[in-house]
Amino acid sequence: MFAGEYHCKLDEKGRFIVPSPIREQIESQGQSVVFLKGPEESILIYSMKEWEQVLERTKSTLDEEQSRLFMHFVVSEAGTSEIDKAGRILIPGKLRKLVPLDEDQEIILVGLYHRMEIWNPSEWRRYIARSEDRYEQNMAKILNLL
Repeated sequence: MFAGEYHCKLDEKGRFIVPSPIREQIESQGQSVVFLKGPEESILIYSMKEWEQVLERTKSTLDEEQSRLFMHFVVSEAGTSEIDKAGRILIPGKLRKLVPLDEDQEIILVGLYHRMEIWNPSEWRRYIARSEDRYEQNMAKILNLL
């Protein structure tokens, strides 16, 4: 399970060093990850094993039309990458453009159960600020789970 928030720097090629707790989890399921366009201006990342499970769930859940739409609009946009020997992952170019980067080339990597998200730090802070009211409204239920 992926959890936590990590600040990572992108190099000139669009690679970032995967934080060791995340890298260990990915490597336990293979070396590859799948990148997808996410909500807002984010990128989703799945381990290859988890992505295969997502595909199986969609095959068994979606009807033929929904499945075709999923394949045309989600799967066709996916990009893959592998962790290199230096512990870096390359964000595919077309998806990298979805996260507008600041001059310092920093990204936020957020662990979300079975996947991760990549955000521009400024966009992440705006998203959190916009979501605070909903968090406050649901806080009692959330805290009961703890």
